[in-house]
Amino acid sequence: MQKLELLAPAKNIELGKAAIDHGADAVYIGAKRFGAREAAANSIGDIEKLVKYAHRYYAKVYITENTVLYENELEQARQLAVDAYNIGCDALIIQDMALLEMDLPPLPLFASTQANNQTTEHVKFLEKAGFDRVILARELSLKQIAEIAENTNIELEFFVHGSLCVSYSGQCYLSCALTERSANRGCCAQPCRSTYDLIDKNGKIIVKNKHLLSLKDLDLSAHLEDLINAGISSFKIEGRLKDASYVKNVVAYYRKRLDDFLNTNSDYKKASSGATTLMFEPNIDLSFSRGFTNYFIDGKRKKTASLDTAKSVGEEIGKIKHVAQNYFVVETEKTLQNGDGICFFDKYEILCGTRINSVVGEKIFPLSMKNLQEETKIFRSYNQLFGKAMKQKTAFRKIEATINFTTDNEKIVLYATDEDENSVTFEILQIGDIAQNAELAVKNIIKNLSKADSIFSFKVNICSSQIQFYQTSAINEWRRKIAELLLVEREKNYHQKESKINKNDILLNKRKLDYTANIANSLSSQFYKRHGVQEIQMAFEIDNSGENKILMFNKYCIRHELGLCKHGQNEDLFLLNNKQRLRISFDCKICEMRIIKCD
Repeated sequence: MQKLELLAPAKNIELGKAAIDHGADAVYIGAKRFGAREAAANSIGDIEKLVKYAHRYYAKVYITENTVLYENELEQARQLAVDAYNIGCDALIIQDMALLEMDLPPLPLFASTQANNQTTEHVKFLEKAGFDRVILARELSLKQIAEIAENTNIELEFFVHGSLCVSYSGQCYLSCALTERSANRGCCAQPCRSTYDLIDKNGKIIVKNKHLLSLKDLDLSAHLEDLINAGISSFKIEGRLKDASYVKNVVAYYRKRLDDFLNTNSDYKKASSGATTLMFEPNIDLSFSRGFTNYFIDGKRKKTASLDTAKSVGEEIGKIKHVAQNYFVVETEKTLQNGDGICFFDKYEILCGTRINSVVGEKIFPLSMKNLQEETKIFRSYNQLFGKAMKQKTAFRKIEATINFTTDNEKIVLYATDEDENSVTFEILQIGDIAQNAELAVKNIIKNLSKADSIFSFKVNICSSQIQFYQTSAINEWRRKIAELLLVEREKNYHQKESKINKNDILLNKRKLDYTANIANSLSSQFYKRHGVQEIQMAFEIDNSGENKILMFNKYCIRHELGLCKHGQNEDLFLLNNKQRLRISFDCKICEMRIIKCD
């Protein structure tokens, strides 16, 4: 059966464990350096603890080593790969091809979405170069994904939820150009979330002070089956900077959606072990989002920008139907609570927010009544009850196992087998007396052997006709011992996948690479030369000289978003922010745009 993997973000070890508890089959996490989220760094020691925890459930841990590497960092990057292998990590997610030129341990390599994985030709090359998995560009449609899957034999991973970069991943140099903080080095300043004026070549303002490059968040939960049929086997949630509430809620939500599919499709199975029991009902509307889009998954263009704010607005509640001096009434079927946070757009389309002090019947008394008007649409930006619940224990994950209880004249034998067919035996010398009430004795044995105080959910089979009476404390000790033995056996039988790079000279079919190939060191240059490239331009971070360099490559189009798209009319437009002027060039043949810094 084909395995389907739910892949979750881990800012740190605690959030990594939370993701696994709530149903993730794998997590991705950054080490101290070289991860594309500089603010989500972790020690190798902490990652090792997470690896041990994950492997109990046969879940996997991937380390992100997906930044552009400088020459003086190559040995440190190599050592991180060695450390990752030594602690049992399951793969490295990388962008820089220098790693394929190094003498690395046999650790699987995944091609990060930063490697600009858009085409069948490129994915074929990465497969032949030695990668085990390719993380596809978010901009692809189901049709494009299916074409790649049909023409390759490599694992394919795809983002299904979370924040969207407006540029193709790995192809954005705007932050580096404006602030010297490189997105390809893990420290993006996110200029795409700023406000801009849109002006024409004559200086006429078309749109003023809008978040013209800030996209809504991705939600493909309704397209999981489509993605499976197209060839995706790993479903990735974005969010290595998100909090525990987000990780718990979103992972649990997607776990339920994937399980719904698995329960009716016997050709597939989950990629890890154990079943998650939730103590809450997951709802992605209650976690951070700028509103949702399915982006280009169906091949259609639609409204994808969050023009009025780059912040999370939360779930829509309803419209205000009455405003009094110190309270308002909203038309809604939802219940607001004391302590909830609400937000709304005022008459100038500026996002405003306040807190609810109290709710009396249908009357809502906020901390501030400023700018509240009838017909204003209200959103709940913070759900006090949900937030409080998320701070508690919200899930537990158990591995199914069976204990066969057998006795003879001399000993008791406990034989335990888990859902992955790991098995152990534990023997005890007979220490009981013949039970006067055999039925009660059997119930006592089953009750205490099946207590849920380990990662196992034990089903107990009594395989003896002569039942003796045993002290409850003794049975509890037997259960703890058999669980301990079975866990040790599980850990012993977990096999870290090994994959060795066999260098070859497969041609890239490109003789020249410019700065968008993100080559910043000699080993990366060596890799591409080995694959037939003759002329190499260094990465933007190394050499940003030259005029009119494209700083952002976008499938998203401002003209289309604003309803300004006219056939054959593709004159440049301009973005203006704090005297910083950016030129927008449109390629209407492929329906894409480019952003270029103006001198």
